[in-house]
Amino acid sequence: MNKDFKTDVSPCKVTDEELKAINRFTVKELTADEVYTFNIILCDNEVDRDCERFDNAALEKLAELFVGVTGIFDHNARSGNQTARIFDARCEKIAGRKTSYGEDYICVKAKAYMPRTEKNAALIAEIDAGIKKEVSVSCAVGGFTCSVCGGDMRFGGCSHIKGESYDGKECCCILSDVTDAYEWSFVAIPAQMNAGVTKSYLKEFENMEDCLKAIKCGKALKLSDEQSAKLASYIEKLEKEADDGKIYRKQLTEDAVKYAVIAVPSLSGESIEKMCGGVPTDELVKIRDAFRKKAGDVIPLAPQLKAKKENAVADNSEFRF
Repeated sequence: MNKDFKTDVSPCKVTDEELKAINRFTVKELTADEVYTFNIILCDNEVDRDCERFDNAALEKLAELFVGVTGIFDHNARSGNQTARIFDARCEKIAGRKTSYGEDYICVKAKAYMPRTEKNAALIAEIDAGIKKEVSVSCAVGGFTCSVCGGDMRFGGCSHIKGESYDGKECCCILSDVTDAYEWSFVAIPAQMNAGVTKSYLKEFENMEDCLKAIKCGKALKLSDEQSAKLASYIEKLEKEADDGKIYRKQLTEDAVKYAVIAVPSLSGESIEKMCGGVPTDELVKIRDAFRKKAGDVIPLAPQLKAKKENAVADNSEFRF
């Protein structure tokens, strides 16, 4: 899911130390006159509009991972969209500011650079004018913890609902265990004023069953081409199994109807078929077996004439002399 949010994007003057940090990422060594730098607040520990927030360890990891990460537009991962790169990032506690749940407010502040070129002149002017001010980040997280009970909120690990209050405490999902930082983007419309994040579950879904569980729970996923192919193959396999299951269930229903009309002649095949249509397959097996047993009490289900044993000795006592 994309979470776009308003941040503190502002130009700043490059220092010698910052220029040295910038040139770690360049091929040609740039001078201070050749680069434009600006500050960004990437994300924070405040509860966002989706009732989710990062824990402090996640923010520390994000600050580490975002150094060197490129900036693009609208999360459109095309090389032509690359426009800037982060050369420094760190967590910062804002003195005197608290989050809505009473903890010290902490955010990830970053510094980005871009070359002063004719191509970038319009973007630089928009940043200076406060027009380009909204950004969002894309990252992968592994922990989704309920703030009320500490359970895993991804796949029904707890019964609490985000945004609901329990004993006066609002439930939110605490994001932790950051595994990757993909990109950050300039966006048009912020979802919230302070913070936000694009949560991606790329690293988690080697198991496609978990992927489908997440989709069933309403989670938005960002998958690689390889993972999309795996998911498509897995869905195709499930569809084939479903077709086999339909054939098996159809045969079960036909058998249940056949035995039911023998066992209980007053029942119509149509009514039995309707009854079978609403029960799980394992229960349908029990119904079929029960009617088969009852039908066997009414008429023999095994053939009355059986082949004689090959080794049987004929009894010719009646024809003795």
